[in-house]
Formats: sequence, C-alpha cells, structure tokens
Amino acid sequence: MEKYDVIIIGSGLGGLQCAYILSKHGMKVCVLEKHTQPGGCLQTFRRGNHTFDTGFHYVGGLDEGQALHRLFSYFDLMHLPWLRMDENCFDEVFIEGKSYRFANGYERFAETLSEQFPHQHKNLHDYSMFLREIFENIFVGFGKSESEKHYVMSLFSQSAYDFLKNAIDDPLLINVLSGSSMKMELNQQTLPLYIFAQINSSFIQSAWRLRGNASQITDSLIKSIESNGGIVRTNAEVTRLVEENHKISAVEINVEERLEANFYIADTHPAVVIPLIDEGVAIRKIYRKRINNMANTFGMFKANIVLKENTVPYLNRNIFVYEKNNVWEYADYKPENINACAMVSFRAPDDGSAFARNIDILTPMYHQEVERWTDTVSGRRGDDYLSYKNQKVEACLNLISGYVPGLANPSAAIDRIYTSTSLSYRDYTGAPDGSAFGIRKDCNQLMSTLLSPRTPEPNLFLTGQNLNLHGMLGVSMTSFFTCAEILGMDKATIGLEIETKS
Repeated sequence: MEKYDVIIIGSGLGGLQCAYILSKHGMKVCVLEKHTQPGGCLQTFRRGNHTFDTGFHYVGGLDEGQALHRLFSYFDLMHLPWLRMDENCFDEVFIEGKSYRFANGYERFAETLSEQFPHQHKNLHDYSMFLREIFENIFVGFGKSESEKHYVMSLFSQSAYDFLKNAIDDPLLINVLSGSSMKMELNQQTLPLYIFAQINSSFIQSAWRLRGNASQITDSLIKSIESNGGIVRTNAEVTRLVEENHKISAVEINVEERLEANFYIADTHPAVVIPLIDEGVAIRKIYRKRINNMANTFGMFKANIVLKENTVPYLNRNIFVYEKNNVWEYADYKPENINACAMVSFRAPDDGSAFARNIDILTPMYHQEVERWTDTVSGRRGDDYLSYKNQKVEACLNLISGYVPGLANPSAAIDRIYTSTSLSYRDYTGAPDGSAFGIRKDCNQLMSTLLSPRTPEPNLFLTGQNLNLHGMLGVSMTSFFTCAEILGMDKATIGLEIETKS
C-alpha cells in the first residue's frame, strides 16, 4: 500500500496551496480530486470555441508590496498574465440608476466618492484610513504579538453593518460602499467587520484580472507540486476515512483502493468530510451535529454570455447593478430580492481587442429557488429547471442591459448563453446547497462559526474558505495556518515576506 507524509482531499486553491507548501518542505504529498479536472472554483469548462471560468473573476492587492503579491510570489504565480484593471474605476456601482465609481488607492478612493458625497468627506477619509490599517495588520497571526492578534479578533466580533452605520451617517453612502461586495454575503446580523474590511481593502489597493483561463493558476501550482515530488490524482473520490487507534490511518478511494499517510488535510466543506469517518471516539455526535447545523451563505446564479463580434466594448472594470437602495437586504430569501441585483464581469480579450467576446452575469441564488431539484444531478433536472434558468437569465439581462454599453438590445449583441445555478456549483465543488462563500461566519457566535484547522482527529486538518476567510487572499492565508499545524508557523512561512509596509 502506498504511504505518504500528507494526503490532501480536494484540489481547490487551498488544497493545492497546502500541497505546494508541504512539498516545498520535502514532504511526500498526494492530492486527491474526485472530478476529472482539478481546481475547484478555478476549474474551466469549454462550450464550442469558448472557454469559461467556474468561479474566478478578479483579485485585489496584487501590486508590489501588497498582501496577495507577497503570497502569490511565494506560490510562484506572479509570472501569469495579470492585467491591472482601471485604476480610476475598477468597480462601478449603479443604485437606482445612478453611477458611483471606485478608484484604486485609499486616498483616491475617498476623494472620488467625496465628489458625490461632499458632506461625507471626513467620514470617507476616516473609513479609508481604517481600511489601510486593516492592510497593515493583514499578516497578524503569522507570529505576531498577542495584542495584535486580539485586535484582529475584536474586528471579527464586530458587525460590519453596525460599524458602517456608526462611521457613515448617510444611508445611501453606506449602500454605495457596500455595493461592490457581491463577493461576500452582506448579512446585517452576522457578517464580521474584519471579513468585510479585509476584502474591500485589498481591492481598493489594486484590482487585477487574469488574461486567459483561471486554470493557469491550477496548472502552475500542480507543476510546482510535481517538481517537488508530489502528485495530483483526478477521478479519485475519497469514499471513506479509516480511523484506527483514535486517528485517521488511511483513505479509501472509489470504494476499492486505500492510501495511507501520517497527516490528512481536507479542502472540502466540513459537512462533506466528517460523514466519511465512522462514528467513533474522536468524532463525537456533538461535533457532527455542530458541523451539520452550521448555516451556509447563499449560492450564485451565473450566465456565461458569448457576444457577437464588435458589439459590446470591453470594459476594464466590473459593473454592479441594484434596483433599489437596499444592498444589505439580499442575504435573506424574499421573493422581491430575486433577480434584483447583479454583477457583470468582462473577460479580458485574448487578442487585446477593444471589444469583449465573453461576459459573466452573476446574481445571488437562494436554495428555496431550486429546492425542488435538490435530488437531481447535472444534466438531468428536467424541462422545468431549464425553463426556470431561462426566466432568470432574462430577468438579469433586463436588469443590467441599460448599464452595459452595446447591450441595450441583448438579442442584437448576444450570440449564445450558458447558465449554471447553485446546484451546478454544489455538484462540482461539493459545497452544501451550492454555498458561494462557505460557512456563514457570525460575529455574534464567533467561536462556533470560525473554525480552526484542527479537528477532533489529531492528524486530520481542514483548509479552504470554510475556516475563517474566503476569496483568493483569504484562502491563501488560511493555507499557511493549516500547514503550520504540521510544520509550525515559523517553518511554514519560510520564504514568505510577511513584514508589512505602510
């Protein structure tokens, strides 16, 4: 039987980054992926002559000296064809038909919005300086002092919405500042301030697209892992975790094959991995119940749109459209919230053309919308499901078409449309109900919703977006916390520049 130092379940960003770190330190690593293609949310798929990304759109903080630049330099990802987005307007938010532009740089961000909110100039400046402070403490936990760690945890235990209400006394501006946050679930009651601030801070620093497919990230990481002696296996579904002597002793693959390791890391939702372990001494019923009862964030509906040539100009920014001034109300399922907001993301033309060939439209999707198809599988959900998807994409096009140049008449500009729902996401990533951002972190119940990499099994660890932070930056940081459980933080971060700069 093959024996490894570490077996990693799942080949999403977190799993591959853990494999990179551990193999770089000489450990024999094996990554297991149940699907035919590695990458998780970084997977790509092809339809006709066009390739689409599953979940990747843009990243923040990739300029020299910024957090993601340091992390991606460590993972040898800076050689990829990164494209800086419009520094004067990387995100454009439309609320009730009016445009608000987000500029890069803390000062420029505040000054740009102050032109439309002159009475909020001081508040915008103070808000931007708070986001700068978040950046300066971004690597807290990587060997920093207890007082610095306490600072970050205090922000986790604060409500993002309550902070905004205290910092900004104009309700419209609160919604504007939150309007590009469709990369998280804006829940008034639960969203921790740190998550909101850390994500927005990174994009205000700098915003970037990747020219070409997101699978370039996956391919680069796998190439490095293999050069370090590790392997990545696809079509290798873990069907059981074998427990012996109060720890995991082996994984069972596709029911019939077993592999052994000293350590195991799960880059999957905890509610997916824990049932793979037979009930025993380590994983008690109370822990299983806690994991199964954790609330998850909503999913996303996505329309991948192929445009006719020379019809829609390429915009080097994202567009966010809201029917009403109620950005913070979409976390909850209500009939009036369905299809009432959307994000438009442009794929950078491979040939540098001035016109786009592909755009993605995303809108929140609630489990209640697709609940009747829960027990179906992709490609076999029936005509009613196809009809619902068609109605949803039509509603999204009606919402955004007036805000995208060249798309005022969708039928004249669109060649074809491919759609996916939260159920598609569930089937390909294993996220319960197709949750887009993993487990819902609750600032009021921090200790029960902010998971540690450790599990009751002493040699089984967790990684990925379900632990503390989601997104490219959050998952990249979390991979080091997971590997530190095996290597120790000092050793895990060798080669990673973690000193912050003002």
